[in-house]
Amino acid sequence: MPDLFVDVFDVFMRTYQGFLEATVVTLELTAIGVVLGTVIGLIFALMKISGSKILRGIANIYITVIRGTPLIVQIMFLYFGIVEIYTMSNFWAGAIALGVHNGAYIAEIFRGAIQGIDPGQREASLSLGMNRKQTMQRIVFPQALRRSIPPLGNQFIITLKDSSLVYIIGVAEIFSLANREAAQSYQAFESFLVVALYYLVLVMIFTFLLRLYENKLDVDKA
Repeated sequence: MPDLFVDVFDVFMRTYQGFLEATVVTLELTAIGVVLGTVIGLIFALMKISGSKILRGIANIYITVIRGTPLIVQIMFLYFGIVEIYTMSNFWAGAIALGVHNGAYIAEIFRGAIQGIDPGQREASLSLGMNRKQTMQRIVFPQALRRSIPPLGNQFIITLKDSSLVYIIGVAEIFSLANREAAQSYQAFESFLVVALYYLVLVMIFTFLLRLYENKLDVDKA
């Protein structure tokens, strides 16, 4: 066991600079995937609860296909599909794939939160002279957003971990660096243990920040 700690520390000291650079790439992938996924999710959530059968059908197809297929398949499909139409870096192809994937799950989060608001509040706002758009903007959506924070936080953490899959298209993020280090040093266990610790620290930091934000919302609500 002491030898294992020495080997792990050796791998850490030999690779920490490269891991720090790869961590920046991982965080950039996560941020883009989260922002893009949130925008896509909100659009498709509104489509799914709209009165149009066509819009609901499109939203249902998108959500069903994305949730029913593995992310790694979507990354490969979108990467090779996108580069056939428009030349872009593997980083942006991976980030877009993450955004499209997360959009389906975030759409369901928003849909559930919006539909979970008491219908009586909608009826009361309409009776006060607000139209449907104003009711959504002023009454429904602010409450739905507050309810969405915990599941959105979980989805963002999943996005951080899922970003490791873009190594398959050559993006130099954390897992890609660990994979390369394991192949070069023949210290596979130690290399992947180090990368696991990096992910764990990132998730713990993000969880802490999310908890602070949730506590702030609770204070503001009180």
